[in-house]
Amino acid sequence: MSDTVNEPKLTSSDLANNQRATEYYNEHGCDTVGTAFTLADILHTDRCVAEAARLYKTAYTLHSGQPEDMPGAHVLLLLSLLCALKAGQTPDQDDLDRLRSLSIPFYNYILGIQTAWSQADFVKAARIMGNCYEEFHTGEECDRLYLEVMNRVYHDQMQSNIADIRSPDALIPRRLYMYRPQGSADDIEGNVEFHNSLAGLEFRLFSHEEAADWLYNVYGVDSRTLFLTARNEAEAADFFRVHVIQKLGGWWLDANCRIRSEDAFFNRLSQLHSHVFLLNRNNSVHTDFFGATPGSSVLGDALLSLYRNSWRHPDLPIRCKTGPGIFERALNRMFHADFERIRAMPSLITYDETAFTEVIGPAS
Repeated sequence: MSDTVNEPKLTSSDLANNQRATEYYNEHGCDTVGTAFTLADILHTDRCVAEAARLYKTAYTLHSGQPEDMPGAHVLLLLSLLCALKAGQTPDQDDLDRLRSLSIPFYNYILGIQTAWSQADFVKAARIMGNCYEEFHTGEECDRLYLEVMNRVYHDQMQSNIADIRSPDALIPRRLYMYRPQGSADDIEGNVEFHNSLAGLEFRLFSHEEAADWLYNVYGVDSRTLFLTARNEAEAADFFRVHVIQKLGGWWLDANCRIRSEDAFFNRLSQLHSHVFLLNRNNSVHTDFFGATPGSSVLGDALLSLYRNSWRHPDLPIRCKTGPGIFERALNRMFHADFERIRAMPSLITYDETAFTEVIGPAS
């Protein structure tokens, strides 16, 4: 690695004929870690993964190797190898060895994903990866890829891991909670009336002021302060929902969503598990609709990440700071603890995007 490497001359094909990348290259070149990294990020975002892999490797080659230079060399090499895997390429063994010398958890992450994707051996992949996600902020891609692996490992077990109905609070209460953002459109009224009319679910709507008061009464002044100082209403809703479901138990639904019907809700989703989460096509957790019992250990872990992010990393993107990322991390920790025989996984089940669209639609 050296910052004295001659600037690579890139052609249109090197940039996948990507307009955004070409415009950036024509203006900024590709002679520093920062410019090579930005070009790679553009291509990665636009799913030009083979070209992104090469440019992340260029950024790694340009890196000084000093730990204070960000992004770190290990991050650049990891991204290059991950994009190579996404492109269907076999990672270079020398690069794998270099990554292992820089970061064993990062090496385990790449080797585990390679094992899952090329061999379809998800148990072996889980064993290799360990808890590598802890090296990343909540909600980064590692969380979603790890969750994909663990969903494969635990698919059958989750189906049969129903709650012990003899235990108090074993089943999700038939209560539905919603938060009305400040300045929300009038058309939310129809959504509120619809959910209030459902005979099988007790419905409660929180206004901004009611949510702040509830947090103060139940969790204290720091919780209310973080809620009131959220960057926007989406972040405020994220913050509130974890608290209310963890404490009271029940189902959460965002104000811009609607349950299609009671039949869809009761017949499509398990009523015998203690936790129900739905995932989108990218293995990200749908936080606009989920259910859990009071005192949920999964949501308790999500609260730990929520407060850690709020205090230590307040500028993270919402999906990482308060949104799906904290749920993904909590689920991954539950899976990992069970896999390592540290702690038995609570009763939970996950569904895919098909189930979500069959049960939930937009407010109308």
